[in-house]
Amino acid sequence: MCPFCYIGKRRFENALEHFGHKNDIEIEWKSFQLNPNMKTDPSVNINQYLADIKGWDLDQAKSMNAHVTGMAAEVGLKYDFDKAIVANSFNAHRLSHLAKKHGLGEAAEEALFKAYFTEGKNIDDPDTLIKLGISIGLNADELKQTLNSNAFAGDVKHDITEAQQLGIQGVPFFVFNNKYGISGAQAVSVFTQTLEKSFAEWRQENQKTRLEIIEGESCSPDGDCG
Repeated sequence: MCPFCYIGKRRFENALEHFGHKNDIEIEWKSFQLNPNMKTDPSVNINQYLADIKGWDLDQAKSMNAHVTGMAAEVGLKYDFDKAIVANSFNAHRLSHLAKKHGLGEAAEEALFKAYFTEGKNIDDPDTLIKLGISIGLNADELKQTLNSNAFAGDVKHDITEAQQLGIQGVPFFVFNNKYGISGAQAVSVFTQTLEKSFAEWRQENQKTRLEIIEGESCSPDGDCG
């Protein structure tokens, strides 16, 4: 639900697309809630909600969102805050973990971002989440079972605790090779530099050891002995 997360995602993807070793990069999404106590209320306009929690007047909130909308447009995203629905994201995070279980974590994140920022969908509504899940290839029955239970609630809470232990207090936040962190929707060049540095170190640390071999009589797997 943080507008800078979707923007940061696009900027990171831009850097990754031009990275020479992109096929060697594994991406894992983690859960984080800025406001765990947020009450889902489709009747509240997101501009008014922002004004209320920040102590701003409505015009100031609209101006801020218009600025962010412009930033999103620069990376090819269409934001529509007039349609955005105030919703608690916990169930959406549970859906994300179900998707990750099936190798569809990236697809789930993209679908959820688009649903919230562009399409004005309620990402706390079970029917909406089921439709989003089906659209990315998840099984309808498993989706219903997940959302009608507490499945993956522990995983969501574990991610949040892990973030707190790392000192992460806001999002977006990107962790590279458990060594480097990028806070915020930084420029593409920042992601590129960090990708190059962290990958080079990872490759150095994971080089395969090559033995110096003194040859002698032995047998090979094909049965050749000598």
